[in-house]
Amino acid sequence: MLYRMKVTAIIADDLVNAVKEYTRSSTVTEAITIALRDWVDIYNIKILNEQIRHNPINIGNSKTIREINRSK
Repeated sequence: MLYRMKVTAIIADDLVNAVKEYTRSSTVTEAITIALRDWVDIYNIKILNEQIRHNPINIGNSKTIREINRSK
């Protein structure tokens, strides 16, 4: 089930207009929704990058990768 929240917020006009322009949205709701989703996506990418930095993915050498690909 999809829940929605009605929000009253005081946000500077120039910021809202910039978000509407950058997201190419015609409504404030759509613009803020896109901006928030993008922010969450970027935040999640930062978390993943941090995890990979602490525990790098080791995919081996090119020969190993070819053998794995050919076995499928």
